Amino acid sequence: MRVDLLIVHAAQVATPLAEGDGKSRLQVVSDGAVAMAGEKVVAVGSSAEVVSSVACHEGTKLIEARGKTVTPGLVDAHTHLVFAGNRVEEFEWRTQGKSYEQIAAAGGGIRASVRQLRRATKEELVEAALPRLDRFLANGVTTVEVKSGYGLSLMDEIKSLQVIAELADLHPVELVPTLLAAHEVPDEYQDRRNEYLDLIVEHIIPRVAEQRLAEFCDVFCERGVFTVAEARRVLLAGKAHGLKPKIHAEQLSRAGGAQLAAEVGATSADHLDYVDEGDIAALRDAGVVPVLLPGAVFFLGKSRYAPAREMLAAGLPVALSTDFNPGTCMSESLPLMMTLACTQMHMTPAEVLVATTLNAARAIDRASTLGQLRAGAQADCVIWDVPDYRCIPYHFGVELAQTVIKRGRVVYRRPSGTAIGATETDEEHA
Repeated sequence: MRVDLLIVHAAQVATPLAEGDGKSRLQVVSDGAVAMAGEKVVAVGSSAEVVSSVACHEGTKLIEARGKTVTPGLVDAHTHLVFAGNRVEEFEWRTQGKSYEQIAAAGGGIRASVRQLRRATKEELVEAALPRLDRFLANGVTTVEVKSGYGLSLMDEIKSLQVIAELADLHPVELVPTLLAAHEVPDEYQDRRNEYLDLIVEHIIPRVAEQRLAEFCDVFCERGVFTVAEARRVLLAGKAHGLKPKIHAEQLSRAGGAQLAAEVGATSADHLDYVDEGDIAALRDAGVVPVLLPGAVFFLGKSRYAPAREMLAAGLPVALSTDFNPGTCMSESLPLMMTLACTQMHMTPAEVLVATTLNAARAIDRASTLGQLRAGAQADCVIWDVPDYRCIPYHFGVELAQTVIKRGRVVYRRPSGTAIGATETDEEHA
């Protein structure tokens, strides 16, 4: 088989392998190799095995990865990438003792970001988001789920989703769009929340579905935000229009969102810091992927992390994500979340690698193509400047990704730190 890109002599090739029923194992190959043809992986194994099984041509790119580790491209399954401005004042207020809930009740939090986004043009939002995607790429992330949710009007939710579509054409990172009109009740509807729910269900969801601007429908089910009954109405409306359900659940309190996720057959339930044994069992039985967001707990100065060990013991395919957003986790570093999961939730390095690749792909319904290195998978991978995959969460706070490959093309090389645009060729950067 002729190949276009061949990585050889990696100290390790570490990849999850799916085993059915949401289970997987981590395969680690020493002196490993990965061969790619077009946008697909065609062979993975020891360098001797792979080299003997493929054929190169004059255009084949060869990457010697001695002393390096190769993994699948990381998948961030929960972000709020599109926003205007920042909420640095709220960060300072929290250092002075104010809680997230107090700030939100005073008109800050999500509603502050709504006011900022509504003033921004699509062009300004695209310009602000592109360097964020560069930082994701520099941290080894090749696929990012992106939520709306800072517009909270028909016009501004569509504007946000259109920005996501534009970004997908401008940047090599693959984007998966989610409608989150039920993120909060906007200022103008504070005394008319039922009318805002009507707006979501009767106008925003149908229009977004008609224009095919989103794949998923999400809702923030939390005390003081949307109740279980309200969240159910939104998610069922989304399902009726072909949008797969996701849910922000049990982040600040146990409000019933996890059970609702199981009831409606959500693709994922995210946060889950306050789940109990019954919630874990319900998620498992319904096949819902738990997406844990330790960065939000850390950034808010809280101490109650999701019970990852209990979820893993129950057989749940735990995923990890950044929750990148301007208020509760201003970080594009998925490797940092891996470190937090190891130190604060007692996950092993093998578990966090699976959680940020294959299981994260499961959380966005992409497990058939993303999150693992195997023949037939999409050719997304990272060459890390470490000799052992365990060093990725171990050596924290620095950018360890040396080379990032998306759909069989080199799209990032350190130290330049710049993404290769869709119109440029590999030869210019190989």
